[in-house]
Amino acid sequence: MSVIALAGCSGAPGVTTSALALLLSWPLKPGRRMVLAECDPDGSAVLYGLLQGTVGDRYGLRNLSVASRKGDLVEAFWRQLIDVSAEDGKAESPRDRLVLPGVTDPAQSAGLAPAWEHLSHLFTGIGNQPMEAHDVLIDLGRSGAFGPSAVLAHRADALVVVVRNTMRSVQAAQTRVEALEEKVGNVGVLLIEEGPYPAGEVQRLLKVPVVATLPYAPREARVLSDGAEQPRHFTRSALMKAARSASTVLEQRAALRRARIAPRNGSGEVTYAR
Repeated sequence: MSVIALAGCSGAPGVTTSALALLLSWPLKPGRRMVLAECDPDGSAVLYGLLQGTVGDRYGLRNLSVASRKGDLVEAFWRQLIDVSAEDGKAESPRDRLVLPGVTDPAQSAGLAPAWEHLSHLFTGIGNQPMEAHDVLIDLGRSGAFGPSAVLAHRADALVVVVRNTMRSVQAAQTRVEALEEKVGNVGVLLIEEGPYPAGEVQRLLKVPVVATLPYAPREARVLSDGAEQPRHFTRSALMKAARSASTVLEQRAALRRARIAPRNGSGEVTYAR
């Protein structure tokens, strides 16, 4: 299993769009499912983007605050997920790709303070279920890697900051990446290729590795960010092909970190320490 957190910085670099591209293109292994949890304290981009407001606020993170206080978070969590498997155009079994939409109003994030810690343990736990395990993507948005929800970044197997290779985006990311590297460590960059700066230069400026890249593809991105009609061959577009490649790299990065930090038990198998 993998728990991978995606964070951003000012200037809307495309965290949620990137997370959705990864969700819909993630290569699912037999018996595994993929969950995208939109844990951005600033509010949901999925509910009125990809989902076009079709589910209102009946589902999502906001409904877990009371459940967390009652000790009923795990059961409530599964009721708040929305199946988007059909969005990828593949004939898979139902509920393979699931989304937990975020809060509809930033003010609701205050009520989730007790839930972040519980969610961090839940995400780890559902990845290790013997019969049906899950990989988890966490969309932390611009501010979710700091403050009360920062525990999600700390407990993730990999933390990736989404940055566009423009001067504005790289400048905005420098302080954020430096702070996260100091607090969390093992930070990587997912680079959106909109600007002129090559990955090597971005890597030199931010002092952390560029682990994967996605093309700047506004037409395809609008399918994910705004629920626009899919162009022909969307699943075979450059954006989705790059997302599939990126998912493999991110999964490997998460596995390597788990292997480094986990003690080995007597059988030689890795025991994942948290």
